[in-house]
Amino acid sequence: MYDEWRIGFIRRPIDHVVKPEGIQADAVTWLPPCPRRFQFLADPFGMERDGVLTVFAEAFDYRIRRGEIRYFQYEGDRLVRQGLALAAPFHLSYPSLIEDDGALYMLPEGYKSGALTLYRCERFPDRWTPVHRLLALPAIDATVVRRDGRWWMFYALPGPNDRAMREMHVAWADALTGPWTPHAANPVRAGFMDARPGGSAFEHDGALYLPVQECRPTYGAALRLLRVDVLSPTDFLATEVRRFAPNGLLAGFEDGLHTLSGDAEVTFIDVKRLRRSPAEKGIKALYKARRLLGLNGPRDVTAPEQELA
Repeated sequence: MYDEWRIGFIRRPIDHVVKPEGIQADAVTWLPPCPRRFQFLADPFGMERDGVLTVFAEAFDYRIRRGEIRYFQYEGDRLVRQGLALAAPFHLSYPSLIEDDGALYMLPEGYKSGALTLYRCERFPDRWTPVHRLLALPAIDATVVRRDGRWWMFYALPGPNDRAMREMHVAWADALTGPWTPHAANPVRAGFMDARPGGSAFEHDGALYLPVQECRPTYGAALRLLRVDVLSPTDFLATEVRRFAPNGLLAGFEDGLHTLSGDAEVTFIDVKRLRRSPAEKGIKALYKARRLLGLNGPRDVTAPEQELA
């Protein structure tokens, strides 16, 4: 059995999910499915510039088993351009975006590198340069937000017994580039149902909200929305206010919902289905053969974009 994800966007501010109607299926524009089996797109983040909506997402192929960041550009609801945004010798996912002092940054998950690296945008949307190591820790799904004059980061850490799915850690800094200080009460939250970050932190009516993943009975089964009531270098308190299930959002994809991101203009989500295929063993064998032959390296990040008719 393997996961297959689809991503979509809603042209409404992210804080609309706090309202009683929540996430409405008929408001979602879904990106096309991947052209080949055993591929998927997940972890969508994005922004709109000059009338063009750009979606960044993890692109994963089970034949290689290492994610890269691709972009998809829309004019209205029409996909007009796509390409490779960022690749590395290690797995990349969760391409969260941060704006600070007039610059745009991406903070993708790259935990297999052993660190959390900040990338600055040199040419939008396909040229990103690593500029600073924020944490010398293999942080997972790091979510950064500025609040009350400080930068705050929510993240998970790998470890035995599915640690990444059951612990929330926090760090804080006076500047985006750090130094970052771990929270005195880490892990500030524990449990498989509402600890792992799952998208953009955002403000609504003066309160701070944070999506988190529900990781039972499966990874990324649903999303819960926390209202962060107390946030300081020594204290943390959050209250769950909403739960979002994948049911009814996209036919056939009702096994997971694990990213809720966005800004004041657009919201992004992803949904999952669990699949079985007799070809799974062959795909695993192909991956092992490619690894032995050294064919699983990253693609050239200067690869040309694809214009769509």
